[in-house]
Amino acid sequence: MQVPLLDLKAQYGQIKDQVLAAVAEVLESQVCIGGPKVAELEQAIARACDCKYAVGVSSGTDAILITLMSLGIGPGDEVITTPFTFFATAGSIARTGARPVFVDIDPKTFNIDPDLIEAAITPRTKAIMPVHLFGQMADMDPIMEIAQRHGLAVIEDAAQSITSTYKGRKAGSIGTAGCFSFFPSKNLGAAGDGGMVVTNDQALHERLVVMRNHGSKPKYYHKYIGGNFRLDPIQAAILLVKLPYLEHWSAKRRANAAYYDSRFKGTIVRTPYISPDCVSIFNQYCIRVPDRDRLRQYLTDRKIGTEIYYPLSLHLQECFKGLGYKEGDLPQSEKAAKEVLALPIYPELTEQMLAYVADSVLSFYS
Repeated sequence: MQVPLLDLKAQYGQIKDQVLAAVAEVLESQVCIGGPKVAELEQAIARACDCKYAVGVSSGTDAILITLMSLGIGPGDEVITTPFTFFATAGSIARTGARPVFVDIDPKTFNIDPDLIEAAITPRTKAIMPVHLFGQMADMDPIMEIAQRHGLAVIEDAAQSITSTYKGRKAGSIGTAGCFSFFPSKNLGAAGDGGMVVTNDQALHERLVVMRNHGSKPKYYHKYIGGNFRLDPIQAAILLVKLPYLEHWSAKRRANAAYYDSRFKGTIVRTPYISPDCVSIFNQYCIRVPDRDRLRQYLTDRKIGTEIYYPLSLHLQECFKGLGYKEGDLPQSEKAAKEVLALPIYPELTEQMLAYVADSVLSFYS
C-alpha cells in the first residue's frame, strides 16, 4: 500500500468542476488583479475568523512581512518569536531590518513558552510573534497580558491554524493582527501561493490595503514604501470554492488524529498534546519518537510519506549566525527537532491507510 504525506489530487477530484467554473469566471471577466473575488474572500475570511477586517495578500510570508512593515517595525527593533517554526516567521522579521529574538518552546505543545517571554524584552522590543504551530494556537492570554504591560504589538503567525480556537476565540482574532497562508498543503489551500492578514484595528487595516499596492493611494502617489503584495483573484476564486468545506476537512483531520492517538496510546510513541483550551485543526500530526530518522526510513521503505517539521531550529540556521545563538541555548526546541515526525493526516485517508500507517509505526518499535 502507498500512503503519501498529502494527496491534493484526492481533494481536487471532489471539487474539480466547481474549481474550473470559478477559474473560468475570473478569466471571462478579465479582472486579473484585485476585483470582486478578492473582496468577497476577504469578507468571508474575516467572518470565519471573527475579525472586522481582512486583507488578501500574495503569500503567508508576505502576510507577516506586510504586517511588520505596516506597524513600522524596522532597523534597530526587536521582535520576540519562536525558533521552532517555518523560516518565514523569523525571515520576515530580519527582512525589515529588525532582529528576531528567540524564546524556547513548551515541550508539550511545541508553541512558544509564555513564561520565558518577559525576560527577553528589552527597550528595543516592538512586538511578540507567537506561532500557532501544527494547527494548535499558542497560550494567548499570558502573551497578551505581557504585551499590554509593555506596550507591544502581538502578531499571530497563524499560517497553519486558520479557524483553530483558544478558549473559544479564533486564530488571528486575539492579537493586533493575524497572518494566514494559503499554501496548497494548508487545510485551506490555494492552487499556488496566497495569504491573508486579519485585524480588528481599522487604522492598521487601512494601512495594509495601501501597503500591499506599493504604498500607493491614490494611484501613482506613494505615502509609504510598500510592495506588490496583492492576492491573485484566480486564487481567491478557488479559495471561495474550498472555504465551505474547511470545517468538514478539519473535523476529518481531528478524527484521523483521534484514531492515531488510540493506536499509539500506552506505547513509546508520544502523540500530539492538545491543550484543553484549544481546538486544533491538525495541519500536521507530529509524533515524538526515539530513533526518529531510522523510523522515517522504515516508513519510506513501506511507501508511507512523512516529513520532519523542523530538522534545525531557526536559532542554529547559518543565516542567523550573526545573532550569536549557539547549540544548547534553546534546548527544548533543539530536542524537538531531533524527535518530531509528521504522519499523513489529510481528510481523504481511508481507514485502511490509517491502519497501515499505525501498524507500520508500531511494527518498527516492536
